[in-house]
Amino acid sequence: MGVIKLKNIRTFSYHGCLLEEGKIGSDYSVDLEVKTNLKKSSVSDDLKDTVDYVLLNQIVVEEMAIRSHLLEHVAHRIISRIFKEVRTISAVKLAVSKLNPPIGGDVEAVTIEMEESRS
Repeated sequence: MGVIKLKNIRTFSYHGCLLEEGKIGSDYSVDLEVKTNLKKSSVSDDLKDTVDYVLLNQIVVEEMAIRSHLLEHVAHRIISRIFKEVRTISAVKLAVSKLNPPIGGDVEAVTIEMEESRS
């Protein structure tokens, strides 16, 4: 088994419960970790034998572009799509952070984390 991590994928998205958040948007950061078997690719040195992290980044960016009220909802969509599109992944750990959230305080970020294994 092995782990592939994509750290600090940055997007500008329109998530949030407030109407204003859907209009003005905000900066987000996503950290993704997937578990998969890396033995074959470590020997073959061939992209077809591993998980293409370009695809993982594309999934995150595309799902972050779809408005959600809750970060949990967008995270669930990302995880579900990863499991659907990449059969060799056995587990996903995902953190979605809203940077400088509009919560009436000096808060750098609000982050939700979700972790799921393939059933």
